[in-house]
Amino acid sequence: MRRAVVMGGSYAGLFAARVLSDHADEVVVVEPDVIGDDGLGRRTPQRHQLHALLSMGHIQLERWFPEITDELVKGGALLGEGHDVQFYLDGRLKAPVAGARMLGATRPFLESHLRSRVADLENVRFVQAQVTDLVLRQGRVVGVTTASEGENGSTDIIDADFVVDAMGRNSPLEGWLVRHGWDGAPVDSMRVDLGYATAFFHRGNELGSTVIAHSSPGPASDYQPKVTEPGALAAVEGDRWSVVLAGYADHRPGPDPEEFLRRMRRCVAPLRTVADTSSMIGDVKTYRFVESRRRVHSRLSRFPGGLVVVGDALASVNPVYGQGLTLAALAANALGAHLRSAPSPRDPAWNYFRLVEAIVDAAWQLSTAADLAQPHVTGPYPRGYRVQKWVADKLTEASVIDPVVNAAYMSVVNMQQSPKALSDLGLLVRATRVLAGR
Repeated sequence: MRRAVVMGGSYAGLFAARVLSDHADEVVVVEPDVIGDDGLGRRTPQRHQLHALLSMGHIQLERWFPEITDELVKGGALLGEGHDVQFYLDGRLKAPVAGARMLGATRPFLESHLRSRVADLENVRFVQAQVTDLVLRQGRVVGVTTASEGENGSTDIIDADFVVDAMGRNSPLEGWLVRHGWDGAPVDSMRVDLGYATAFFHRGNELGSTVIAHSSPGPASDYQPKVTEPGALAAVEGDRWSVVLAGYADHRPGPDPEEFLRRMRRCVAPLRTVADTSSMIGDVKTYRFVESRRRVHSRLSRFPGGLVVVGDALASVNPVYGQGLTLAALAANALGAHLRSAPSPRDPAWNYFRLVEAIVDAAWQLSTAADLAQPHVTGPYPRGYRVQKWVADKLTEASVIDPVVNAAYMSVVNMQQSPKALSDLGLLVRATRVLAGR
């Protein structure tokens, strides 16, 4: 193809641009935000929050950006392996998983390195402007209209053979399509009413080699934890700890530093240690996530050719499970597979949507099944939910004790395998024996 346009230059957009650079003569990334040297911009407040890069997300990061891990570590990020990565359930340290590997870095730091890599590609250029509409002709997208900010702001049309919507959760794409006479994609949603807050602390040797520590409530817990607060910390660039706390409904964390420290002291040992020995840097940043949402394009009977959707514009699931960055990378994978089949830009990208929706469905199953255990979440409940929950609770309990069960469990959490892997008969038998022997 001659030119592809990516609407949005955040994490999902950068991955999409990297993939498209292998298939288009020119890739134009249109991003309205001004991204500073610190990697922050004013349009994506959740960039401040601690983001997890799951194992599958890390694998895809290295696939599309070779040697990026070494580059990030040289810049100050930390790579945790083995016992450097700790997962707790109801305050109990889970059985170790051989080969566990997670990166400690902030999202702005990670994005700034990706943006630099993408900008260095000869056939990619960035345009600072706001996309205001699509240009459609004969059933396909042939370009986008843009408007630049400022007193001398101008409007423009960028012709394109292919367009990617990476404008995030609040993307205006659906409204544009409806205005042009197309149907909006059906939406599945689940209200979760989550709040989370992130703070930074000076990092010394208080936790030894620990890079990641993650605390989850057990299957019987609700949004008012009875054993330990849900939260996590990561050793990140700049000799800092990034600490996030989460809560549902009336238990959402607020911006008060003293409250934040009190909640940290009700969490697992690594977070208590940091609260007691390290000084906080700056303010506590809060963010609210009201509902999980996904758009299912395969349910449509017609869709413009030359147009796909990635990232949060496609699906935005409860961030407490850390799936967002990995979903963005896997959507880029699906886009690459679709483009390698040499599709006509005149045709709807049904093959892409089938591929990516299978990935989204796995993440959706995992996150919504866990969310439905919260007393304030009212559904919709899938068929067989009670049996599924009972089995999942038993596997979760067994994963605390047994490394084999935990390895299978974490492979699903890390999106390396589908949730169907947890229904393996041999795994269920092992979990039953582990719990019986306890």
